[in-house]
Amino acid sequence: MGEFKNQQKSIFGTWWEPIRKWFYPAWLVYETSIRFYDYALSVYSYFIEQQDNIGEVITQVLAITCGLTTFLICIFYVTLPVSIILYKFFKDDKPIVNPFIHKIKKYF
Repeated sequence: MGEFKNQQKSIFGTWWEPIRKWFYPAWLVYETSIRFYDYALSVYSYFIEQQDNIGEVITQVLAITCGLTTFLICIFYVTLPVSIILYKFFKDDKPIVNPFIHKIKKYF
């Protein structure tokens, strides 16, 4: 166990270690935001297609509200918590005691 308590080094070098704790969460926010925007756009398009059945004004309000709600729920309940977890995972203030985590952190 003592071998895992040393400071974890990255295979990319020491210059990457301070950058990676911000890079991976920022990359995750970027990628998931694009995906969740697509989900919201699909919800919006679905309600716009129902315009003949519901009515024009109600359809617009419902489409915008549901599309925006879909995007916000996905961002606040998926992206932000996982980004915080990633940031804390790569923050080097605690020694690594798990051999699996020790091996994974080396390649990131």
